Amino acid sequence: MFKPRTSFKDIILGLKNVATAPEKQFNNSIKIDKVLILSKLSRYEFERRKSNSANDDELEKELRSRGTDFERLIHCHVLHKKFETNVVNTLRKMGIDVEVVNRFNYTQEKVNWADVIVPTGGDGTFLLASSKIRNSTKPVIGFNSDPNRSEGHLCLPKKYSANISKAVEKLQKGDFEWLLRSRIRIKLISQKGEIIPKCLHEIDVKCDAHTPFSKVDPDGKVLPVLALNEVFVGESISSRVSHLQMRLNGSIEQTSLKCSGVCICTGTGSTSWHLSINRLPVQSVAELLKLVDVHSSEDREVLAAQIADVYNRDLIFRADDKRMSYTIRDLISAGVWPHPKGIKSRDFVSKLEIKSNCYEASLVVDGGVSFDFNDGTIAFLEIRPEDSLRTVILN
Repeated sequence: MFKPRTSFKDIILGLKNVATAPEKQFNNSIKIDKVLILSKLSRYEFERRKSNSANDDELEKELRSRGTDFERLIHCHVLHKKFETNVVNTLRKMGIDVEVVNRFNYTQEKVNWADVIVPTGGDGTFLLASSKIRNSTKPVIGFNSDPNRSEGHLCLPKKYSANISKAVEKLQKGDFEWLLRSRIRIKLISQKGEIIPKCLHEIDVKCDAHTPFSKVDPDGKVLPVLALNEVFVGESISSRVSHLQMRLNGSIEQTSLKCSGVCICTGTGSTSWHLSINRLPVQSVAELLKLVDVHSSEDREVLAAQIADVYNRDLIFRADDKRMSYTIRDLISAGVWPHPKGIKSRDFVSKLEIKSNCYEASLVVDGGVSFDFNDGTIAFLEIRPEDSLRTVILN
């Protein structure tokens, strides 16, 4: 039986997690005279807009009849709106000009008016806020409106949800560091010639950002939306195999593969879907430890949890990293697949080219906007400094 010379405890102590803190930058100053608050769309508001009910009483009756916990729905709605009101009142008391918008009237004109964009909600609202920022100069600073139920990785730390004025004072004093979050630029070449965005949120009637293309390249069209978290390419029906071809880092070698799609993330997105796809369960580690003679006085389950934790933390990388990380989901590695052999199911890249051999596939940006990605369509993905999203880390 195999007996490792080095204990698993030693291995754990020797591993180091990738730092996620930003590089320190000085001369920090921020203009915060005009703030645009982007309001979270609560579930109650979503149901209100979606319903054909004539009034609130009819809506309540409709929701209760289908089994919805109406009291909880209203509780969460009121909680979000009270928090938003608190943010507005706090900023105005500090002499700041404030305007409030929602996802339906969040326009480029409003963005241009503001010094800072402040989404109040969670990561979804933050992603919506960032979708209209096309450069690295306009700051986006989020407050988590429900820190007890939402992680809010992209927002300020939860303690500032209870002390908004303290966060604003730190910004005004320059007591913060800039964090330029990398975003993915996508260029598409479609054999159809037409590249039309589709909104995946049924409440959205149109994809206006998703308006005209910001740049037209002789070899394709640069999409007018940047990915802060991730880009997914694959068949729209999850049970259907995705047939794709990939080129890494400008290589001339092309790999044909069959899988369940490919997820390409930024450092910001490495805490999201990327982590969920690649996370190593404690159960799997515990089962592996049964196969080897582990000389350790520690309980096997405890050791398994430690190993899994180190592995999973190492999946996360810096938000300002200029690399992307791709993950090939459920890569078929049998017979002639992939062709040629050798491609890693997960790795870092600076540039990525993906060609579709799919039937009814999509390229999805941050889970919100989709583009057809059917047979013959080619996507080029890269990160450029000028596409970064300007955010802050409070000291």
